[in-house]
Amino acid sequence: MIETERLKIYAASQDIMEQFIEEQNVDVLKAAYTEMLNGCLKHPDQWDWYAIWMIELQDGTHIGELCFKGLAADGIAEIGYGISEAYQNNGYATEAVKAVLEWAFSHPEVAAVEAETDPENAASKRVLEKCGFALNGIIGEEGPRWAVSKC
Repeated sequence: MIETERLKIYAASQDIMEQFIEEQNVDVLKAAYTEMLNGCLKHPDQWDWYAIWMIELQDGTHIGELCFKGLAADGIAEIGYGISEAYQNNGYATEAVKAVLEWAFSHPEVAAVEAETDPENAASKRVLEKCGFALNGIIGEEGPRWAVSKC
């Protein structure tokens, strides 16, 4: 578990992910979270790199999720994140992403972390900028790709 001043962030267990997936009522999210669980089951030795990471306030209130989309052989991991609407605009996404970047870069095999965001998603772009990401000139499925390298 990663703890910050305001947050607890942890990679969910199989039971927690299965329950979380079952509770989803948005098909796109259900499919994405199922893909994450399948990645965990296929690569149990890399569980944290495929799992749904739960973002909670210190009191245990669930406010969002993030994930890595595996760890490539070249040491690049892609991150995705989201904060529930009721908790947005409080700096929680920035706090969570900074914390997991520190965790990711503590692993010697990690060279960089990348993310994609819709060009219209100003809030997500601000999170990436505050966390040290910069555009790398590549356009991905979800929009421009951003990257931050290990210092």
